[in-house]
Amino acid sequence: MSGHSKWHNIQAKKGKTDAKRGKIFTKIGKEIVVAVKNGGASPETNAKLRDVVAKAKAANMPNDNIARAIKKAAGDAESVNYETITYEGYGPSGVAVIVETLTDNKNRTAANVRHAFSKADGNLGALGCVSFMFQEKGEIVIEKADRDEDEMMMMALDAGAEDFNAEEEEVFVVTTTPEDFGAVREALESEGIEFLEAGVKMIPDTLSAIEGEDAKKLQKMLDMLEDDDDIQEVYHNAEFPEDWEG
Repeated sequence: MSGHSKWHNIQAKKGKTDAKRGKIFTKIGKEIVVAVKNGGASPETNAKLRDVVAKAKAANMPNDNIARAIKKAAGDAESVNYETITYEGYGPSGVAVIVETLTDNKNRTAANVRHAFSKADGNLGALGCVSFMFQEKGEIVIEKADRDEDEMMMMALDAGAEDFNAEEEEVFVVTTTPEDFGAVREALESEGIEFLEAGVKMIPDTLSAIEGEDAKKLQKMLDMLEDDDDIQEVYHNAEFPEDWEG
């Protein structure tokens, strides 16, 4: 079984991700604030908070940091109110890009997103202009290590996964419906499986090849967006060259 995740190709380079770990923790902390405000501070009764905590653990966020973020969100009734805003548009070579934000200043965020697109000769479009090329899916990424492929596949499918991809060189990619993500994640966790990534995201139906100067422009745009504290996630359908170094 396989999918279109192309995990290695689509994700930020691991070295860059490691270098920006503090920024990642800050963004996850904002998601914790929103989850606690909307559903309470107990992961046992707040499914969204459970999912965010799983995402935090997959990003190697220390348990103490997670606990402090939950406690702070629960005790600070006057904390910032974040608004969720999604932007869609096209990067170089017509690559489809979706930007998800949590912001307390939508004018600032809109200006920053527009600037990043324009610097790469891209352009923002109306909401819905590219999202039809993606599907919302739960995605769990597991390091292969010495794990048995057939055993992992049966474990994932028995837990309710929609798809299991073993085509990537270093990882297994488990795909679920958004509704089943939490149950599948918890079932795998109960088997002692640790995740490199775990979250509900937008996965492209097909990939669009990009190379040369356009690839450099897109990478710079993605870096600008991911460096912005207001921006939580950036999804795209670009397929960089196999030897791409960013």
